[in-house]
Amino acid sequence: MLNKKVSLVAAAIAVLSGTAHAGYEIKLTDKDTITFGGYIQGDLRYIDGTASSTLTNDDFWIGHVVKDDVSNTKFSANSTRFNTKYVHGDITGFIEMDFYGGDGNEVLTNSRHPRLRHAFIKYKNWTVGQTWSTFVNTSALAEAADFGGPLVAAAFVRQDLIRYTNGGFQIAIENPESYGGYKGAGGYGSKDSMPDVIAKYTFSGDWGNVSVAGLARKLETAGGNSESGFGYGVAGKINTFGKDDFRFQFHGGNTGRYVGAAAATDLVGEEVEDTTSISVAYRHFWTETLRTNVFYGNTETDESDRDRTHWGVNIFKNVTPKLSYGIEFGNFKAKDLDADSDYAQLSVKYVL
Repeated sequence: MLNKKVSLVAAAIAVLSGTAHAGYEIKLTDKDTITFGGYIQGDLRYIDGTASSTLTNDDFWIGHVVKDDVSNTKFSANSTRFNTKYVHGDITGFIEMDFYGGDGNEVLTNSRHPRLRHAFIKYKNWTVGQTWSTFVNTSALAEAADFGGPLVAAAFVRQDLIRYTNGGFQIAIENPESYGGYKGAGGYGSKDSMPDVIAKYTFSGDWGNVSVAGLARKLETAGGNSESGFGYGVAGKINTFGKDDFRFQFHGGNTGRYVGAAAATDLVGEEVEDTTSISVAYRHFWTETLRTNVFYGNTETDESDRDRTHWGVNIFKNVTPKLSYGIEFGNFKAKDLDADSDYAQLSVKYVL
């Protein structure tokens, strides 16, 4: 009997290997399932201006930006991702990768390394491993062709953690990292000995959801001193008319690396950075298969005096429930650098 089950699983996996454009759930026993999913996405992106997001070779806008004359066209499939979920009774294991691992060669093969996004275990009320930080409300992220939309003002961190969940309440200890703080000899090592502590409560219903989160940290400065950091956030997704929805995020205090995708560091010299970020987005359905998103995000910091803004508007069309395409126009501005770029992006996505 066991050999027969193993043979069936092997046959199912063989089928999956030959059908990359499909998502499947394989039921092994009454308590055991394996699910494969993800999506394939192709992007065509054009940028023109004086702001360049050099960490990602202009694949998408993040808070880290430099003043640099740029006018380029780029094709990319890096956001393509694959995930697998394993369920055994009350235990769930989840792994997901995309292809933003870097080291690509556009001269010849355009290769990209896989990058780990999620790898965690859930058992009843507990989550252990790498996944979205408890500080993040993923439902508040804008739908965008640009990867993640206005990340410059969004809580957007994945990291290792231990989290307890009870209904709408979550509390976690998470990986510490004093961004802009102490580094050992040669720039390696740190003195981050205390985990970050995050608590969040999410109110939810047919109307949508709103989460309120708090963050407490012990930061290690470049000079070897310890400083306390506290941040807060309110985020959510509110259903409005028909299938439309309004998404928002507001964060303040010492949020540092948790908000803005490197728009702010945790420390500037020996001082803890204070940051204010706001992100809003509205999604409107013209028809069942045609929708538009308008979004805006801004982050301002006190110590480093940064001011970063990203806005965009797009339209998406579903050809089938799994196949869609869309075009987006937008602008990224770093007022503190006097850097400003427009962009246009065409994206085609097939959900597995």
